[in-house]
Amino acid sequence: MEFDGLVAAVTGGASGIGLATARELARRGAAVAVLDRTVDGLESGLDGYTCDVTDTASVRAAVEGIEQRHGRLDVLVNNAGIGAQGTVEDNDETEWQRVFDVNVTGIARVSAAALPLLRRTAAAAGRTVAIVNTCSVAATAGLPQRALYSASKGAVLALTRAMAADHLPEGVRVNCVNPGTVDTPWVGRLLDAAADPEAERAALEARQPTGRLVTAEEVAAAICYLASPAAGATTGTALAVDGGMQNLRLRPGPR
Repeated sequence: MEFDGLVAAVTGGASGIGLATARELARRGAAVAVLDRTVDGLESGLDGYTCDVTDTASVRAAVEGIEQRHGRLDVLVNNAGIGAQGTVEDNDETEWQRVFDVNVTGIARVSAAALPLLRRTAAAAGRTVAIVNTCSVAATAGLPQRALYSASKGAVLALTRAMAADHLPEGVRVNCVNPGTVDTPWVGRLLDAAADPEAERAALEARQPTGRLVTAEEVAAAICYLASPAAGATTGTALAVDGGMQNLRLRPGPR
């Protein structure tokens, strides 16, 4: 069990990609702390900590709770995030500030609170520990009606690389995953709100060379790879889990 004896924290870990990641880390042997605004009803094996990534006091309290319970932190998964639709004309400044506060500053806020514990763990263990940020293909590919969301995820990609440069000398590796369109509750809500949900799902599926949406479990597996001690030489990397959406240009026709 590659995560035996290790402690992992996952923000936004109560649903979607975060929950799939928390489950997979636990399955591989980690003690998993789920940080989310609501953690009621978590399944056995996952420890819940109420945490709002836009609130510094809430974040610090959650990290202190992890330290008091476990005395260490080997993996931080910065997964909490929100979506946004529209062009640059469609969201006002308040919405821009709200999305960036969660998607970008939230990562910085949680990482800053967790870094002292991550550093101490790395020093005591004599090996690197890991931060993995959930980014998006929207950081590297221009998508229609996603101006605000894409800008926030572009910032996450740049932040990941800067953090990797800053903290590798301290024994902290920093990477991110870039999912394509993932079949999560958020995407489900977007589909439900569409005029023709079936047609909208078909369009999203057709946009990915695999012809289907990415699963949360596939993203979780990639996060676990980047978080694993086995990936000790991997840092400053963006791992695409997008069904080929970023790099492949397939000819139309039967697969």
